[in-house]
Amino acid sequence: MSFEACAALVERGDPARFRATMAAPVAARRVLFPIYAFNLEVARAPWVTKEPMIAEMRLQWWRDVLAEIASGAPVRTHEVTDALADVLDAQGARDLDTLIDVRRWDIYSDAFADQDHFDRYISGTSGALMTTAARLLGDADDTVVADFAYGAGVANFLRAIPALEAAGRKPLVDGTVEGVRELAQNAQRRLNAARARHGNVSESAGAALVSGWQAHPVLKRSVRNPQSVAAGALEPAIFSDRLRLLQVAALGWWR
Repeated sequence: MSFEACAALVERGDPARFRATMAAPVAARRVLFPIYAFNLEVARAPWVTKEPMIAEMRLQWWRDVLAEIASGAPVRTHEVTDALADVLDAQGARDLDTLIDVRRWDIYSDAFADQDHFDRYISGTSGALMTTAARLLGDADDTVVADFAYGAGVANFLRAIPALEAAGRKPLVDGTVEGVRELAQNAQRRLNAARARHGNVSESAGAALVSGWQAHPVLKRSVRNPQSVAAGALEPAIFSDRLRLLQVAALGWWR
């Protein structure tokens, strides 16, 4: 039941990735749902309490899970851990530890120190998740996946700006109109570079990149109208969003 529990968790807590995963072959879902459920548990750990020490303990609990998987030791019981241990290898466990480490930023109200700090956060969250999933599914050029993951990660982060600011966070290194545009343009360049080299990612590994199907229109809108970020106006229209997912699922993640 652990796999079914993972799928149910993702459906409730991360509907975009749930839809992307349901567009993937059944064999890919067996890998993606446990990894996405793990990501969801880690992502929300800093937000379920106002006590930083408790949030740190929650993240450490998941780091201990990854350490158990990496070492081949018995894994503690949780509705996600059994399915995760079934699909994650030692390298994946070590790589996903980076994801937990950078998520510590979510616990506190400090701003990013600089652009490099922000980039490490995106690479450690979106990047570690997507590159791990892609590697477990098939052959893929790490640079291509990392570039695509960066673009997708920035797009998702920009969509979250209003909620982060409402929670008292300082999410952007440069929140000016030009600063937002430059961030979106850089992410767009990396996304397009990955799309241009899509042949270096096998069809099986590409299932891990379908979750970024919304990134291209979001970044395009952010470049054209940076004010839409603060206004929370980046959410795609329902019909066009569904149509794009169908297109990506049928023709490839690079569309």
